[in-house]
Amino acid sequence: MTSIEEKLKERIKELTCLYEVTSIVANANYSDIESSLKSISFCVKKAWRYPKEASVEIKTAQFCINTEGFQPSSVFQKKPIKVFNREEGSITVFYPPDRHSVDDFLAEEEQLLQNIGIEIGNVLERKQIKENEQRIQRQIERNDRLTILGEITAGIAHELNTPLANILGYSELLRSRLGSQPEVISDLDKIINSTIFSREVVKKLMFFACEMPQEMKQVNIVPVVKEAIELLKPVFVKNHINYKFHANNEKIDLKVDTIQLTQVVFNLVLNAIYFSPKDGLIEIILDNQAEKVQLRISDEGSGINEEADKIFDPFYTTKPVGEGSGLGLSVVHGIIKSHKGIIKHQPNQPKGTVFIVDFPKLNP
Repeated sequence: MTSIEEKLKERIKELTCLYEVTSIVANANYSDIESSLKSISFCVKKAWRYPKEASVEIKTAQFCINTEGFQPSSVFQKKPIKVFNREEGSITVFYPPDRHSVDDFLAEEEQLLQNIGIEIGNVLERKQIKENEQRIQRQIERNDRLTILGEITAGIAHELNTPLANILGYSELLRSRLGSQPEVISDLDKIINSTIFSREVVKKLMFFACEMPQEMKQVNIVPVVKEAIELLKPVFVKNHINYKFHANNEKIDLKVDTIQLTQVVFNLVLNAIYFSPKDGLIEIILDNQAEKVQLRISDEGSGINEEADKIFDPFYTTKPVGEGSGLGLSVVHGIIKSHKGIIKHQPNQPKGTVFIVDFPKLNP
């Protein structure tokens, strides 16, 4: 029979444990929550009736913490850990089955374990709240930067349009007048090509800054996508790249801006061509589904490895300096978002990348 003194010692251990756990929770470092959980498991082990033989396990969706010499067994006391009223894990105390039975657990220990489970749930809730606040703050800061950047780029685009048009116009005029001088014509062609490239960058800036008016109408997008691919045929030939186009229906009606849809196809296919090896295959698939239309563009390139979360950020590019503005995928992302769609990417098998664009079937 347990003496009053032994009962008193057990109550003191339990109260000490609860105090220590509460202190750990109050001073928890949310960036290193695992250390706090380890400290709690050690406190629990000390507080139980037979601390030398007790093993403690704290299990959550992210962590699995065990005390030193951990031994799971059929003799245990267990309580759930709830985060925002959802069971996200448990805290369990084990005894060796050859020397103990469930009768060796005290009723007070069961209540203590329940309270500790609540405290762990509280600290995990606060951790999630803190992470959400930081994520929202980063998003707000990013949106502020993009708003300012949009205003700047809109101004830059308007300022550059006139001089670029003049350079292109006068270069083409000179070219027509100097047709008998091949060396001069070659230099003028370089000027014209560089001007056209710069004008395309300006167009992308204007897309990014939302300065291009959007004209949404219900159309059959199959010929739109086919025409965009046909226009890129010379680029496929020049780079020795093969392609296949497939649509599961010859008539796929969707409410879109056809110019912007062409821009999406252009950018994604040109990206695929750029990263494809010689004789590589690019597949463009239009899939008409019940509630959405899916566009899939796959290549056999090196794939997306580093900083995959940044590829839709404006001015971010993995291409060498001078070969990419870093606006292509940002523009694509903006266009798809304005169409209430979603763009994502995944590895192609056995190599390469697949870009997947989902356009919802909205009412016209």
